[in-house]
Amino acid sequence: MTFNPYLSKLQPYPFEKLKRLFADVVPNSKFPAISLGIGEPKHPTPALIKDAIVDNMAGLASYPSTAGSDDLRNSISAWLGRRYNIPPLDAATQILPVIGSREALFALAQTVIDPSACKNGLPLVVCPNPFYQIYEGAAYLAGAEPYFANADPDRNFAPDYKSIPESVWQRVQLLYICSPGNPTGAVLNLDDWKELFALSDRYGFVIAADECYSEIYFKAEAPLGSLQAARVLGRNDYQRLITLSSLSKRSNVPGMRSGFVAGDAEIIKKFLLYRTYHGSAMSPNIQAASVVAWNDEVHVQENRDKYIRKFAQITPILQEVLDVKLPDAAFYLWAKIPDAMGLSDTEFARRLYEEYNVTVLPGSYLAREAHGINPGQNRIRMALVAEPEECLEAAERIVSFCKNFTPAAV
Repeated sequence: MTFNPYLSKLQPYPFEKLKRLFADVVPNSKFPAISLGIGEPKHPTPALIKDAIVDNMAGLASYPSTAGSDDLRNSISAWLGRRYNIPPLDAATQILPVIGSREALFALAQTVIDPSACKNGLPLVVCPNPFYQIYEGAAYLAGAEPYFANADPDRNFAPDYKSIPESVWQRVQLLYICSPGNPTGAVLNLDDWKELFALSDRYGFVIAADECYSEIYFKAEAPLGSLQAARVLGRNDYQRLITLSSLSKRSNVPGMRSGFVAGDAEIIKKFLLYRTYHGSAMSPNIQAASVVAWNDEVHVQENRDKYIRKFAQITPILQEVLDVKLPDAAFYLWAKIPDAMGLSDTEFARRLYEEYNVTVLPGSYLAREAHGINPGQNRIRMALVAEPEECLEAAERIVSFCKNFTPAAV
């Protein structure tokens, strides 16, 4: 048998690595298990969305359109206009519903990467480092190679794009950006976007802006979005820009698999063609429920308020023992392990799990070694997605673990 040779380039997903790390560990039975490892929303799904799914079952007898319903595209266009204070996008040509942003982030690379157009090696896909692992897999399986731009803690974890050499930019066909970021929670500012747009103009690559955490933030001002930045900078046609978002985090419905891509009409047209063959049409009742979700902001504000209270309570507790601060947005804490503990991020996660039955994700699992370092090394990601009481209990156990840690016990 033969298989796609690019499959051999894929690494195990971080949670598979974590499973292996914990394989021979028996956690302390004194403590109930608490996981801060997976970024899966645990707040209740709003009743209005569940009701909309149940109330719209009649459409299941028909094949849905890949382009989605007019109502859904119009609701997304209206939401983008309200959220980012921009003129409504053309719902027919600039918006496409997708089965969650993860699927679209992967499939977009299959649409825009052209290996034959790169004359001096394989095409490159620029990814932030650390990063959402889909970016790397999408690059490899599209016949390209990832190029990792390391996050710089001194620049609010923004990659230093100025350090990327000309010879690299000449091969770049796609750049993934995540703002607010996973795992750092950092948000790009207007100067960052101005730099990225200038690079895209100079070298002709597509920008894929992953904005699935845009509605979870802790300041009065909502995070700047890519479409919003483009309009401010006079890029009214969103040339070579695709924004991706979803309802998963915003509305606590990851199981619905409902999102969208929006931006450059030419890219949307090609992406629709690809998806027509790919078979990625959203179920009619999910579309109907999505319209309800995009049209309502009350549940979004309630969800955000819950995260604000949770992070305000828990961040100061963890600051007693870890180098961590409130992020710009998203629902992660990206913490540096104290050097005095003498533990790697994997050792920290393993010991914490063994002694206190709390799961965190080693930062090195979310990054790759690039340019001489792994920028996730000696950091951990904590997803504060559970109810406040459970997250508080986890934080108190982490404090106890760090304060009672004995190096000789390693």
